[in-house]
Amino acid sequence: MIKVAALYVLEDGPYSNLPGVDVWGITKDARTYNGPHPVVAHPPCERWGRFAKINYARWGGEHNRPGNDAGCFASALNSVRNFNGVLEHPASSYAWAAHGLAPPGKFAWLYCGNDEWVCEVWQSVYGHSCNKKTWLFYCGDNKPQELDWSTQQGTHQIGFHDQRGKAKNRPTLSGKKASATPAKFRDLLISIARNEEMKA
Repeated sequence: MIKVAALYVLEDGPYSNLPGVDVWGITKDARTYNGPHPVVAHPPCERWGRFAKINYARWGGEHNRPGNDAGCFASALNSVRNFNGVLEHPASSYAWAAHGLAPPGKFAWLYCGNDEWVCEVWQSVYGHSCNKKTWLFYCGDNKPQELDWSTQQGTHQIGFHDQRGKAKNRPTLSGKKASATPAKFRDLLISIARNEEMKA
């Protein structure tokens, strides 16, 4: 079994106590990771999402400045490039453009050169209650495995109610439930980092 380092994850979260997974939670600074294992990286996304600019305009403060993640995304990207693996961030993350990554296409891996690939996938297909469109960045010697490119509608939504009317609204998830990685998606990311085929 190829050992994998899970970076920027909860110590008691879905990656804990898994064989062959080295968990880098809050007591370890994932920015100091220096290999040698391939990684699954979940760098913080709060300063890179669509609400980051709104929150900064409303509240101000250097800690709220869009992109001010203390170098976490840049470090995670370097770890994937240096040791192979996969990085996960919300779809349309501003970090993509800020770090010169190509936006992914739909329903397929897009090859970007230098053994790097990007894609968009819906976590609802892998067990999340919300659609949760997600962008993946992969680096490895071989092409990453094919994913389920379905666009299955979730039963819940993240964040505020839809302003288009009651009929557009679904029950809202927030906090840990909204950000949690479903076990099936976690296993997918680990298998991508190991560059192995998923078992049925």
